[in-house]
Amino acid sequence: MSGCPGSRTMAFPKDDGAEVPAGKVPSQLRQWPIQLHLVSPSAPYFQGADVVLAADCVPFAMGDFHNTYLKGKGLAIACPKLDGGQEVYLEKIRGLFEESKINTLTVVIMQVPCCRGLASLALQALKESSRKVPVKTVIVSLQGEVLQEDWATV
Repeated sequence: MSGCPGSRTMAFPKDDGAEVPAGKVPSQLRQWPIQLHLVSPSAPYFQGADVVLAADCVPFAMGDFHNTYLKGKGLAIACPKLDGGQEVYLEKIRGLFEESKINTLTVVIMQVPCCRGLASLALQALKESSRKVPVKTVIVSLQGEVLQEDWATV
């Protein structure tokens, strides 16, 4: 199949007999809305917070996304391939840096090339921001494994 590698059809065999710990795992989501077009940088839950900006697919690929990345943090999600209005995203992220005065931003994306656009938007917003906030990019495999973690140098 030609085209974007992120659109290639794949199946991941799973051992359905594997044991999973009993009990419900609670959600770590602390706010609503979460879609980047809908969030407001002036929302109280972003003020001085550590924030995760996740590509839409990440929480589905990563079984432990809530406990590993979301616990205790604000969240915004976006898809750089399918969402329109990328210039709005740039302004929203810059608003998180300047208006919300967030402590850190962790951008969690999938390994597919189209996801890199979300990390690029975050870094561009950081460059244009009057505040320098630590930004980490985490790249996740299609099966939910962390492939790479890097702190931005702008």
